[in-house]
Amino acid sequence: MSLALSTLIYEWRRYLAAVIALAFSGLLILAQVGMFAGIGEAFTATIERSPADIMVLGPKAENLMGGGSGVPRRLMPQVYMHPEVVQVRDLDGDGALWQNFPKDGSKRKREFVNISAIDPYPGSVTLPTDYTEEWRRALIEPYSVAIDSSAQGRLGARLGDKVSLNGKTVRVRAIITGYPNMMSPTVVVSRDTLRMLGMASGAQRVGPLMIKIADPARAEIVRDQLNKSLGTSARAWTRPELAKANADAMFKEQIIGVMLGFSVFLGIIIGTAITSQTLRGAILASIKEFASLRALGVSMPSLRIIVIELAFWVGLAGLAMTAVLVAAVGALAGAAGVPMAFTPDAVTGVSVLLVVIAMGSGLLALGILKKSQPADLLR
Repeated sequence: MSLALSTLIYEWRRYLAAVIALAFSGLLILAQVGMFAGIGEAFTATIERSPADIMVLGPKAENLMGGGSGVPRRLMPQVYMHPEVVQVRDLDGDGALWQNFPKDGSKRKREFVNISAIDPYPGSVTLPTDYTEEWRRALIEPYSVAIDSSAQGRLGARLGDKVSLNGKTVRVRAIITGYPNMMSPTVVVSRDTLRMLGMASGAQRVGPLMIKIADPARAEIVRDQLNKSLGTSARAWTRPELAKANADAMFKEQIIGVMLGFSVFLGIIIGTAITSQTLRGAILASIKEFASLRALGVSMPSLRIIVIELAFWVGLAGLAMTAVLVAAVGALAGAAGVPMAFTPDAVTGVSVLLVVIAMGSGLLALGILKKSQPADLLR
């Protein structure tokens, strides 16, 4: 075990403030990133978790949430003509006014909800891969709906309750999990139920189109071939490609970019200020030990390396505490119905940032080593 790590372990109280500062700096950034990413995924969860290999959007669409996702209905048979395409379905949905029927005399709840239609049949390209067999069977029944567990309190409905959608009575037949939405709750229905409710789209523009191919490994090749045949009428995307575009679109929003930029700036300032001062104080408290090392022949460059290594270990300790805090915040958010998502890129970026802050703070604290004069031991 190195001297720097031993010092951190046995004198951890001196460095605790630095570890906490780094942890909260990381939490400040990751919490906002996770919240915005979670909001974006909540809107696209049904699509991104589908078994579709390719999706077709409008020709000017840059992501699923904007840019005109509708495509001409006549393109569906054209896509089917590709020899490797085995299934093509459009994703339908609508918005509706939800009203519950309270049984205990409480006030009726009215909420505008997003209606998302799926085809609840085995192998369907619109059926999300994480749907259980129980959910799938429940949605086959006419006038049955499914809601996320996080929306039960907001919608005032439980499993088996009758509710109203635009004045038509439906029944909650499934409580699903993993689809929270803090903006407008999502209600899932079958395509047949959507049609019976009078909400199915009859327009000449539909979409996006969900496509399943015989060999998913050839998705990029088939995508290029479809784009060539579709011309300027539409654009085909692979599912991973579209998922990345959706995530990038969320963080390109100006207000979100400003908020995240301010959080990063604030995290760097707070983390560096507290960590550097804590390291300076800890080194000053151990200045006699450093002077003893110099008296024993340890060079000043070697002492500097010890301080830098100590800062590195403080950074790793801060990362560990950040992980615990982020996990706790994520659990609380999930319980409250607030979606959060932590992408590998965001986690990696914040991890590197915290280590850099710790190392930079160590460099700022090196000046205190000048006081480690061996002659001071004789005073």
